[in-house]
Amino acid sequence: MDNAALGNDMSAVIEADRAHLWHHLIQHKPFETIDPRVIVEGRGMRVWDARGKEHLDAVSGGVWTVNVGYGRESIADAVRDQLVKMCYFAGSAGSVPGAMFARRLIDKMPGMARVYYANSGSEANEKVFKMVRQISHRHHGGRKSKILFRERDYHGTTITCLSAGGQPQRNAMYGPFTPGFVEVPHCLEYRKQWDVANYGERAADAIEEVILREGPDTIGAICLEPVTAGGGVIVPPAGYWERVQEICRKHNILIHIDEVVCGVGRTGEWFGYQNYGVKPDFVTMAKGVASGYAAIACTVTTEAVFGMFKDDASDPLSYFRDISTFGGCASGPAAALENMRIIEDEGLLDNTLRMGARLMDNLAALQDKHAVIGQVRGKGLFCGAELVADRATKEAADEKKVAAVVADCMAQGVIIGMTNRSLPGLNNTLCLSPALIATPDDIDHITDAIDGALGRVFG
Repeated sequence: MDNAALGNDMSAVIEADRAHLWHHLIQHKPFETIDPRVIVEGRGMRVWDARGKEHLDAVSGGVWTVNVGYGRESIADAVRDQLVKMCYFAGSAGSVPGAMFARRLIDKMPGMARVYYANSGSEANEKVFKMVRQISHRHHGGRKSKILFRERDYHGTTITCLSAGGQPQRNAMYGPFTPGFVEVPHCLEYRKQWDVANYGERAADAIEEVILREGPDTIGAICLEPVTAGGGVIVPPAGYWERVQEICRKHNILIHIDEVVCGVGRTGEWFGYQNYGVKPDFVTMAKGVASGYAAIACTVTTEAVFGMFKDDASDPLSYFRDISTFGGCASGPAAALENMRIIEDEGLLDNTLRMGARLMDNLAALQDKHAVIGQVRGKGLFCGAELVADRATKEAADEKKVAAVVADCMAQGVIIGMTNRSLPGLNNTLCLSPALIATPDDIDHITDAIDGALGRVFG
């Protein structure tokens, strides 16, 4: 892309950004002497900044969102057409794309039945927390109101979502938090807490220990990511999910799967939980639902859960008394329908599995070459490489050096990520989530950039 013709306009944009924008997840002091980054165009796997520099995007928009790649005119057309016909009506009424996408989505989720629309992953998760609390009051006499969450998992930015967040640095200075949320141990075997052969089952048993400590009659639900994302790209060990489900059914605890990152193809299945045979009661999703072309999030439930909110029509408090204003935007499901069609018609789930295998193979080769890589892990096109100062002790690599690897890749024109303000001393995992359209050349380009960066930063 050539921005030369824009010249002064781009300078004006950069200065307006510097003077007035409050960016996400970044310290602004450096912008007093350097330019903020402004991304102006995207096509396929590539984006161009305001200075005209091309980058291969290996993190799908920075936060694992643009699953089908940039510049999809058919999605833009679907959104435009829907906006002209009917842009918005509150979610107390339906819309044509809302109904049709709900049906298409449920077809991909055997056992699930109902879709509640919102506009962000945080909001979708908040809906589940409210549903669980309402179920507690209406059906358990106020008991079973506590919600379990897992160390290193992340579920959103609201105060209550942070209350269910297992990342101390994300939570720091934002308390006091909503009561009734209880943490269970993480399941990362690389940093194991128990020396056992069947680590997955043992990590799940640790959840039951918390349940028994708190009292099973006080626990209403457990909220887990199928693959932990920002906490280090943690793929659960064998046997983990099967045992978690068994424990939850034993103690009548509802299972809430947070698919905000993994959902809609990221792991090579439509949803991450489908890799593990889990039968959830709630599934939440957002980022990849429309690949960032429109704001949309979904809270999906079983018919059994839905039925608990219509059991007594004479009771004015028996239904779910909630609304998401922008859950009524018809552009979201319109974009989501076309996004899903693209994934199906272009075989992107299969491509995700093939390219994910190539990415993991390439990362394993880098691990053989660079002692700083302690472990590589991933599922589909959602992969990570944990960097360590010492493989024997697993001492984490210095966070500044990990950031230097990311910066080196950026200088090469490849955008990768890292765990960011997650756990003190453990922000040391490189994170990769290229779009589901990635080619072998794209994958090799990404890992070649990491190879060079590791050599320059760590020697």
